[in-house]
Amino acid sequence: MTDSPRALGDLRVVEMGQLLAGPFCGQLLGDFGAEVVKIEPPGAGDPMREWGREKPHGKSLWWPILARNKKSVTLDLRTAEGQSLARRLIAGADVLVENFRPGTLERWGLGPDVLHADNPGLIITRVTGYGQDGPYAPRAGFGSIGEAMGGIRYVTGDPDRPPSRAGISLGDELAGTFAALGTLVALHARHRTGRGQIVDSALYEAVLAMMESLVPEWEVAGYQRERTGSVLPNVAPSNVYPTKDGPVLIAANRDTIWRRLAGLMGRPELADDDRYATHGARGANAEELDDLIAEWTAGQDSASLLDLLHENGIPAGLTYRAKDMLADPHYRAREAIIRLAHPEFGDFPMHNVFPKLSGTPGEVRTLGPSLGEHNAEVYGSLGLDAGDLARLGSAGTI
Repeated sequence: MTDSPRALGDLRVVEMGQLLAGPFCGQLLGDFGAEVVKIEPPGAGDPMREWGREKPHGKSLWWPILARNKKSVTLDLRTAEGQSLARRLIAGADVLVENFRPGTLERWGLGPDVLHADNPGLIITRVTGYGQDGPYAPRAGFGSIGEAMGGIRYVTGDPDRPPSRAGISLGDELAGTFAALGTLVALHARHRTGRGQIVDSALYEAVLAMMESLVPEWEVAGYQRERTGSVLPNVAPSNVYPTKDGPVLIAANRDTIWRRLAGLMGRPELADDDRYATHGARGANAEELDDLIAEWTAGQDSASLLDLLHENGIPAGLTYRAKDMLADPHYRAREAIIRLAHPEFGDFPMHNVFPKLSGTPGEVRTLGPSLGEHNAEVYGSLGLDAGDLARLGSAGTI
């Protein structure tokens, strides 16, 4: 644990909603010190408590990470008493993060007009599939659909196969990241205006924001970007190349780096060859250039090749799996993976907080809490006593 001040340590965030996109936003804010109070349905909690392929001891390995640095309270938001209690809690918060379908909060009497009347400085961060308005707003939206609509699914995979996906929940996490960015921007604006506002983060738009020049390529140049497997069109050499003991990635597409690579290959004349001398020429002749490089790399072992490339300032590396990350000295030196004690799993590894800040670094203070672990603490701060909690519990409200 660090003694440095927490960058967001003066903020209280109330997190509503379930699954991934909204809670990922809450995780990011909590990583940098915000107090994040997560509201969960009584009895069941967030379904993320059950998600994940591997579940030793019947427990999710995902939940301790996604819910790290958070406090869990239970509350039935579908009841009048639950809605009233939520309103009291939000009245003392800086940020509300929610990822229900548009209109849900309004039906519960917790719309922005009501919440801003109680708390004019409140930032209301809303994460949905399609945004708060537009013809698709009422639709259910999951990350996979946002990835498809935002364009990344179509261009992912090999050209002779249907569109593929990344093996992570990319759309949800992008939407959560943009939601966190928008929240911080809105908080900065509040310093000047004193007023809160709504942050509207849509899954498909978060994906669209990563699509580079895809739209003007079609509109202006008439070019439809397609799936290209392991390469980016017109960027070469930048690919995976064979060695005696496994593939190595080499990215030498900049002119000066390509010249150094050609020299290492014993083919310095290639750097001045009209087919390869410029970025555009290499892109146009990428396949034959890749064949030349692969012919050179195939006769070497990966470790020796990587040493040679690194010594000569040529970006190169391996495709890491989890076990490679855990064994890597650079990961260890930068503490990219940290360990906290977990009651069932013992020594629990997870990624650290990124990016690193020199003065107010983020920190993982706690792993994901048990359901309702902080009911007494959080509701006690609102003036509820043990009798109130017992009554609310027996009524199924918390």
